[in-house]
Amino acid sequence: MNFSTHAFGVFSALAALVACGSWVDRTYSQDVEPVYVGRVELLEEELGQLIDPTEVCEVLASGFRWSEGPVWLPKENALLFSDVPQSMIHRWSVAKPEAVFMKESGSKQEGSNGLVLDAKGRLTVCDHGHRRVYRLEADGTKVTLADRFNGKRFNSPNDLVFHSNGDLYFTDPPYGLKDESLRELGWHGVYRLRPDRTVDLLTKELTRPNGIGLSPDGRTLYVAQSEPKKAIYVAYPLEDDGTVGAGKVLYDATRWVESDPGLPDGMAIDEQGNLWATGPGGVLIMTPSGKLLGRIMTGRATANCTFGENGSTLFMTAGSLLLRIPTKVKGLSFVQVRAASGGAATE
Repeated sequence: MNFSTHAFGVFSALAALVACGSWVDRTYSQDVEPVYVGRVELLEEELGQLIDPTEVCEVLASGFRWSEGPVWLPKENALLFSDVPQSMIHRWSVAKPEAVFMKESGSKQEGSNGLVLDAKGRLTVCDHGHRRVYRLEADGTKVTLADRFNGKRFNSPNDLVFHSNGDLYFTDPPYGLKDESLRELGWHGVYRLRPDRTVDLLTKELTRPNGIGLSPDGRTLYVAQSEPKKAIYVAYPLEDDGTVGAGKVLYDATRWVESDPGLPDGMAIDEQGNLWATGPGGVLIMTPSGKLLGRIMTGRATANCTFGENGSTLFMTAGSLLLRIPTKVKGLSFVQVRAASGGAATE
């Protein structure tokens, strides 16, 4: 299958690809009639304060093997996202939607997954293939920040989020391992990487920790578990020393696993602290207390999401597609003011 960038396709071809879910090449929907998929499922009236229930998802690009890990670049007004099996990071913007940002974002077999910016605006990457977390320098150098815990290699770091104090929290399920016999750790953990490169194991109670996020006050760590028999989102209180207390199930989506595509995966937090968490059906929208308000039904397994553009656009990586939908709230990063100490970054 050829995934090289090519000339923009026509609307009829793109529509046919969307309908059948089969892709022969990557297609970007600029200068063609827009294609829309999905719908918003309203479960509680409060949802209308966050998103218009009549909205649908716009297809921005297609033809990826498994799109993941979107992050917005505010200075460039552009989005980066991974295609994990192709080991590539793509760059999308209104002005130039077709750019490849990086080839071999991981190993040749497994590429990057979660992406995030540190306080200095440097790209920080979960590298499935090399089982590490690295930072991309301005000259293109990849600096390994962490690849081991107590001398043993990670499974395959998946998703990550920075705390305002510079601590980096990340998950380590086995999804990047082609052969699980290569595992050196006897668990799938959630970790903290301190600015001095110290790695702390926070919890190993989840069988498949995946997406991760932080509440606006930095006091709650959210982790999604991609376990079909226990598809849950867990909230952990953060202690003053940066470790976690006992977790509680925020929401259990197991009942939808057999009927709707997808499992709990990546998430984004809005300015009010609501979670926009990928899972069965598409994106689940829930309050900080775990009340489910509704879902964005993308119609396909959806891996991750992030806010971008003016802050009131949700971008979603959904299998072979890159999607967006307007919202009535802004993403947390667009309104969050870093404390002076929050300028810390892992050196």
